[in-house]
Parts: sequence; C-alpha cells; structure tokens
Amino acid sequence: MLKMLLPVDGSEASGRAIEEFVKRLDWYREKPEIHLLNVRMPLTGNVSMFVSKEEIGDYYREEGLRNLQQARGYLEEKGVAYRHHIVVGEVVTMILQFAEEIQCDQVVIGPRGLGAVKGLLLGSVASKLIQLSTVPVLLLK
Repeated sequence: MLKMLLPVDGSEASGRAIEEFVKRLDWYREKPEIHLLNVRMPLTGNVSMFVSKEEIGDYYREEGLRNLQQARGYLEEKGVAYRHHIVVGEVVTMILQFAEEIQCDQVVIGPRGLGAVKGLLLGSVASKLIQLSTVPVLLLK
C-alpha cells in the first residue's frame, strides 16, 4: 500500500493542498495510507525551569491538534481514513525524518503563498523539501 505524508501547519495553503489531494485520490490504483504530520518548533530558552516536561508535552500536543483540526475535519467529512502525528523539531528535518521512518512513497505539500521574490529571499519549506527529499514531493496549490 502506498504511504502518503501530508505535512500540515494549519495554514490556508496546507488546507488547500489537502483538498486538492482528496480530489486526486482516484489517481492512485489503491487507496493510499494517509499520514498527517504537524511539526512543532521546540520552545527555546529556560522554559523547562518554569514549566514541567509534562506541561510542555501537553502544549505541543494541544497546538499540534489545533493545527491539524481543519485537515482532520475535512478528511473525516470526505470519509477518507488517515493517521495523524505531532513531532517537535526543525520543520524540514522532521518531515524528512518522519518520511523515512514510515517509509512513505510521496510527500504532498502546499506552497506557502509568499510570492516568488519573498519565497526566494526567505526560503520555504516546500523548496527545501523538493531539494532534499529522497521521495517524490507533490506540490499542490
């Protein structure tokens, strides 16, 4: 079975990518196994001096679920089975590591929508993934 990784950050662009992907599910001979992934940036500073590890974990989980809410709701509404995951770390690194860990066949992402010049100056998750990924990356607008 094909394994598809759909990184989700709660943005309009990632929401559109999910919708466009669902429209294209008939491209695949068999229904793929869909994995939604939200990557949380690690808290910096001396947070652990004031907040317990359990509370930090709860924070990551709550924020991750909030960012996944729209995508999960849409997939459930369309009757599309999925699994969701929340990880902590640098976004591109974690997407690539997770893709390798689950042995995914394709990563499906949406562009950030910054525009050509800003995207070039700031760099983007999409362009870094396209450059660094060892599995195909499908960019859906």
